[in-house]
Amino acid sequence: MSGEDDTDDRRGGGLTTGEVARRLGVAPTTVRSWDRRYGLGPDAHTGGRHRRWTPADVARLERMCALTATGLPPAEAARLARRGPASAPAPGRPPGSAPPDGPPAAPDGVPAPPPRAARPRDRARTGLQLGAVRQECRGLARAALRLDAVALEKILATAIADHGLVTAWTEVAMPALQAVGRKWESSGEKYVEVEHFLSWHVSGALRRSAPTVPPGAPGGTVVLACVPGEYHTLPLEALAAALAERGVPVRMFGAALPVEALVEAVRRTGPAAVGLWAQSRTTASRPLAQHVAAMEWGVRGARRRPAVLTLGPGWAGRAVPGLSRPGSLAEALTAFEAVVTR
Repeated sequence: MSGEDDTDDRRGGGLTTGEVARRLGVAPTTVRSWDRRYGLGPDAHTGGRHRRWTPADVARLERMCALTATGLPPAEAARLARRGPASAPAPGRPPGSAPPDGPPAAPDGVPAPPPRAARPRDRARTGLQLGAVRQECRGLARAALRLDAVALEKILATAIADHGLVTAWTEVAMPALQAVGRKWESSGEKYVEVEHFLSWHVSGALRRSAPTVPPGAPGGTVVLACVPGEYHTLPLEALAAALAERGVPVRMFGAALPVEALVEAVRRTGPAAVGLWAQSRTTASRPLAQHVAAMEWGVRGARRRPAVLTLGPGWAGRAVPGLSRPGSLAEALTAFEAVVTR
């Protein structure tokens, strides 16, 4: 619930937070989180208890939604959304890239100066802090920094073939992705292109490595989806590929599946288990998980319910009574296999 009455009079002008959330297709808590964390709240404050959002405020949030839907980290998306429509990426052009007619504009509209050539000291600073990792992980990180697609594809394919998908994800891809994320956070929002580049190639490698599994018998399928408002799909893609590698039928629904669509997917497929991924605590919804866990199908006297697993760091501290919360990819695989094969 948004805590606001959407039928409230509009004497103060503008939309309530609940109305804005429905228009955007996100949870009201997400809108409030973007306001609190990134300063994307209403420009003007009206009197009374409820905050009101003007068309300009809503347009800024729409840019935020469009940017995060491309996979852009929320902080970077918010920075671009605050700068206005000119900052949004054109169709077919990666976020943050220069427009075809020249270099990107600075916030005040003045063209940004061309990047200066990197000095040896600058190049040394681009190294990622990886710690004790496999050599393939170091090679993957170096290839990502070079934006070397050929090397990335080869390293990922070799790691999956040599070590299996679980090890390739947990010991090669994931540490590299985490190191790139830390580099981005500590470098004044640089290296966003590296994070996007690496994520895209890891996603492709996961999908290519997953064998096709025939549909399972009723009650033998796993449904995987991100909760509404959640766009971080890579860990869930790794789980889907690993389950397929083990012969478990999976129906993957990806990012930010709306509540109604999730309920309909579960009702139509009658899965043995449902995995709900939440990267952020602001998107993890206990009522949603409990609602899915309470769904039933089948003839009277032999009705079934899905086993619901809450996946991802967003559920930390938000445990749902009676529902499993695996702490790693290996634990999730074991839990899903146990449910499907019993």
